[in-house]
This record gives sequence, structure tokens and C-alpha cells, in this order.
Amino acid sequence: MQKTIPLNKEKHNRPGKYKAIIVDDERLARKELISLLKIYNNIEIAGEAQDVKSAKELIDKISPDIIFLDIQMPGESGFSLLDKIETKAKIVFVTAFDEFAIRAFEVNALDYLMKPVNPSRLKTTIERIESGSEVLKQQKNPLNYEDILFLPVNSQTRFIKISSILIIKACGDFTEIITTEGRKGLTSKSMREWESRLPEKYFARIHRNAIINLDYIDKSDEWFNYSYHVYLKGITEPLIMSRRYANKIKKKFL
Repeated sequence: MQKTIPLNKEKHNRPGKYKAIIVDDERLARKELISLLKIYNNIEIAGEAQDVKSAKELIDKISPDIIFLDIQMPGESGFSLLDKIETKAKIVFVTAFDEFAIRAFEVNALDYLMKPVNPSRLKTTIERIESGSEVLKQQKNPLNYEDILFLPVNSQTRFIKISSILIIKACGDFTEIITTEGRKGLTSKSMREWESRLPEKYFARIHRNAIINLDYIDKSDEWFNYSYHVYLKGITEPLIMSRRYANKIKKKFL
């Protein structure tokens, strides 16, 4: 077994034990991160994986609490792993991505580590996990059309491109997302949060139960009591735009 050198003699001894796995195609990168984590007695390295296939098998087998996930790997990227697993693990992205890609993590209040991993930055990550708080500030920043959201959808966590959202519908305590590819799923975000964060240039609320992507409006017809039927590209059934919301947007979009 390769010998590793601890950062200092003092071990971080806090309550709680976390099973962690490291997913990275570079063996040296995995070993370096393991070395940095050795000072944390509450972090147990339960396994390593070098690609998406072996990572999925490992996750299904041991149900880790933390996944340190490299993004750039040959073949399937780290992102594609998220479409293949169901896990409640805290995911910490390890990346050499540029600032544009980093925005996806910051927008979603996700934690990430830049390569090479800085020991003090790793310490902050571990403290955030231990505290159970959001890894980054809970700011509900406005979204750009090019942004990507990292969302629990149904029983899986997925990356959703804002530009791919066609309709958002109220569904009890949840909202349902329908994408331009026809994919559907429930998420815990409220209609109010969606409305406040989505870019107004591209999205509008047309009913208390519906928000649509304006890029995909095909046509609209007057209907009943000053309301409208709105037809979206790729959707057969029209949506109702209520009088209240029609008055707000008809000058611009109708």
C-alpha cells in the first residue's frame, strides 16, 4: 500500500462517521485526496472508482455518505454518473473546469474543489458537511438562460439546462418540470421561487399553476372571459393563460 504523509500530527476528531468514495480516473489524484483526508477521523474512505461504471457499482454496493466526484474522465463524464444512480450522498465535485463551468456549482449552492486540491479549502468542505448546512451561501440568485440547475427530480439528482425547461406546473407541494425533450419530473422548488429566479426575458407565468418558456410559444388564441389558449411547440394540448397574467404580458408576447 502506498505510504501517505499526513498534513500535520493533529487529527480532526469530531462526532459522526462518514463513508466516502473517490471517483477519479487518475490514480495519483485519488491517492493525493486520500492523503489529505487522513487527518479526518470521521471520514472513512470506503472505496475508489476510476470510471462511471465502477463508480455506480460501488455506490450501489456500499451507499456512501460522501462522493468526491471528478468531472473530466475519459468516456462518460462525472455528470453522467448522476443520471445512473439514486443516492442521498453529499456530492463534492472535484474539477479543473474554468470559471464558466464553475457557475453551475455556485448557482446551485454545491460544493466543489479545484485541482490541485487545497488543504484549507478541503477543511471548509468537511466542516460544511459536518454542520449539515448548505455548502455555499443560500442565495437565491437570478438564473441565466445558459445556466444549469442541479436538482433532485423524482428519486434522482439531475443537471437540468434552464434553456431546456419547457413548462413548470404546480403540483401540490411540488412543481413538475417538463423539458423540451419530453422528460418530466417532480421537484421541491415552489412556483414562487421559480418565478423569482428564472430570466424574465425567456419565462413567464401564464397561470397560477403554470410557467412557460416563451421561446417555444407557437400561437395563442382568445378563449373564455378574456383568457387565452397558449400553444407550445411540441405540445398538442393548449395551456390556459388567465386574464390576470395575460394583462401583464400580452403587449410583449401576443
